[in-house]
Amino acid sequence: MYAEERQDLVERIVGENGRAAVVDLARQFNVTTETIRRDLAQLEGQGVLRRVHGGAVSSTRSSRTEESVAKRLGLNADAKERIADLAMTLIPTTFSGAIAIDAGTTTGILAERIAAWEPQSRSQSLVVITNSILIAGTVSSNQDVEVQLIGGRLRGITGAAVGSSTLAQLSRIRPDIAFLGANGVHARFGLSTPDEDESAVKNALATGSRRAVALADASKLGEESLVRFAALDDIDTIITDASPADDLADALAEAEVEVMVA
Repeated sequence: MYAEERQDLVERIVGENGRAAVVDLARQFNVTTETIRRDLAQLEGQGVLRRVHGGAVSSTRSSRTEESVAKRLGLNADAKERIADLAMTLIPTTFSGAIAIDAGTTTGILAERIAAWEPQSRSQSLVVITNSILIAGTVSSNQDVEVQLIGGRLRGITGAAVGSSTLAQLSRIRPDIAFLGANGVHARFGLSTPDEDESAVKNALATGSRRAVALADASKLGEESLVRFAALDDIDTIITDASPADDLADALAEAEVEVMVA
């Protein structure tokens, strides 16, 4: 196979899958890893992909890539529905206490489930704390739920309150469970998101709750975004829709993170 043919196929693989590993490509084309790295260097020069540690990702992917909640609603919808259903098992009808819900699409689906939540006894109370105006609006339809909306500077792209006043309010509370979204969950980098201000809020929720639960569909596993908001050992549980790859699974086990697969 000529180099040009191989590079065309590499470009197609990265385009279809979003990323590719050097060792996998070398095995697939029966060439050395050095040959693949030269291919990737040439393709990067043409602007069709971007090299990262161990392989390459599509040139359209960036650590700052961030789409609005509205645009992300239909992405991996079935997986997010299953994740939300499994997350609800942590809030049974017997639950009484306070939970925090981060801004995001999977957490938004969880909010829809909570809007239909019913307590086993009227003596129970469920408090939902959120910095998302969208989630607050969804959950507020449930008369059995008390909603505490955390204020601050509003980020239009996510509908989330951020900034110093948001962090000051969060520093005074300690919810029983915090449900967090993430743009990336990586074995070495931990959990990350594109925006620094939103990262600070996520960190406050992760470290300030009694139990931190990350909701991340399989497309986020093994990925890195720009700003880390939590190390793996800052998280107690991750709920996803597919078993993590071996390196991430090992890292999660070492950090004693419970993995729940929907």
